[in-house]
Amino acid sequence: MDNLRLILFFSLAFILMMIWQAWEEDYGPKPQLTATTAQPAENSNAQSAIPSASVPGSTGAPTSVPVISSTSAVPQSSPQQQLSVPSVSVKTDLYSMEIGTVGGNIRTVFLNDYPASLGDKVNSFQLMKPEVPDLFIAQSGLIGGEGSHAPSHETPYQASGTHFEMAEGAEQLQVDLFWTSPDGVKVTKRFTYQRGSYLVTVQHIIENGSDKPWVGREYRQLMRTPPANESASSKLIYTYTGGAIYSEENKYEKIDFEDMEEAKLERPVKGGWIAMLQHYFLGAWIPPEDQQGTFYTNVLPGNRYVLGAYTPSVTIANGSAQTFTTGFVASPKLQDELKAISKGLDLSVDYGWLTVIAQPIFWLLKQIQSVVSNWGWSIILLTLMIKLVFYKLSEASYKSMANMRRMTPRIQALKERFGEDKTRLNAAMMELYKKEKINPLGGCLPILVQIPVFISLYWVLLESVEMRQAPFIFWIEDLATKDPFFVLPLIMGISMFIQQKLNPAPPDPMQAKIMMALPFVFTVFFAFFPSGLVLYWVTNNILSIAQQWYITRQIENAAAKA
Repeated sequence: MDNLRLILFFSLAFILMMIWQAWEEDYGPKPQLTATTAQPAENSNAQSAIPSASVPGSTGAPTSVPVISSTSAVPQSSPQQQLSVPSVSVKTDLYSMEIGTVGGNIRTVFLNDYPASLGDKVNSFQLMKPEVPDLFIAQSGLIGGEGSHAPSHETPYQASGTHFEMAEGAEQLQVDLFWTSPDGVKVTKRFTYQRGSYLVTVQHIIENGSDKPWVGREYRQLMRTPPANESASSKLIYTYTGGAIYSEENKYEKIDFEDMEEAKLERPVKGGWIAMLQHYFLGAWIPPEDQQGTFYTNVLPGNRYVLGAYTPSVTIANGSAQTFTTGFVASPKLQDELKAISKGLDLSVDYGWLTVIAQPIFWLLKQIQSVVSNWGWSIILLTLMIKLVFYKLSEASYKSMANMRRMTPRIQALKERFGEDKTRLNAAMMELYKKEKINPLGGCLPILVQIPVFISLYWVLLESVEMRQAPFIFWIEDLATKDPFFVLPLIMGISMFIQQKLNPAPPDPMQAKIMMALPFVFTVFFAFFPSGLVLYWVTNNILSIAQQWYITRQIENAAAKA
């Protein structure tokens, strides 16, 4: 009964967590996706890596600006149009990227440091692509007011070349696209890359060479389709794919595809960022932290979802110039790097409602890995540390279980004595517990205390990109994927079976059958889990077996001497 209680508590906690995730997806509180008149967030003291927009020679925006429609003015091309767009290629130390000469949109992004698959030394992981059904692109452009010409993300630009590559030893690469209106307004769309950084600075430099003021605003948006192909393991394990936004006023919020379908977002903000997230990776637009703007969503034909932001309209006097500046990131979810780029961007590594526990666990795991240089051994050592921290609680639990086992013959005698009289039986059992100073819940409470820590570790191992393609030993070459030979799940099932044998069989036949089935059920259940997660459970089981055996022997020896 005691071992059954232990396993069922962990099973119940795990199942409840999965149910909670599903409930949050379908019925949880959704962000307010209606127009709002909320005041912009107050100024933040956090440092942003995005420079503020410069306004050389501009008189600034007057108080009365011609009205420019917002998202309705943003043109939206079809997926077929996206495929036929010519592009320029860009290569840096971190990126291999294609920028379309139509619109200057970021159409293709490969991450050079991340192989497409384990052992692939040729192909890098592709985060962005213009092809349906896995379309994911970043667009930006300008919206002109009445009588003001402006290049949108569908306007052709001129480029000075077709291939740009960061030279060896260079710290920066600049890529310029050019557009000129019939009345003399010149726009340079500039992409600036820094060595060692995933942050790309994107600028629209507007020079008003016309004979009248130019009025307009900048917008930037992310467009993608929901993931089309899911592996067997990804269907078993939930990871979030969809939109996310951050602002000082509302902090971090997820906006999934269903949210976008139900209502359009139109929210005034200051600074912040918008992003499309997927397992391990993200694409994000990051405006200057002091820039007023509006976040919006849109749903287009072809199962395309848009998350964007636009600036207030400005007026540029003829003969003057102004620059709109924003940041773009397409990167792995590396928390330290994301935190340095923009406030709250590291929250895209979502550990759920136990983040306050998961963050220190991840920090400790990283410290261990920096010493042993192997994420698998780091998981084992971290599990050992957690077991040591909870040793006294586990000891109390095992002692309580042992005492309950010691009472089993006397409880069985009470059952035979009182038969079906449940009231008298329960009273007699409570009197026995009181006389022997036994807490019947003593074996459960220590386990309940540990459950949040174990669930937090589960999220750390599931969400951390550091686990992707991280080898352990022998046949385990990727801790983020299932064990190819199912050895770890089999060891886990055997360890559960051994744990059962450390305890006498439950007196109830139904409980005994459940106990016999659990190792098999869990072996099948964990067969498709990432091997890093299974490694944790195997390590935890083996340590629990050793701990239980040691504590039980101590109790039995003490009882024999008494």
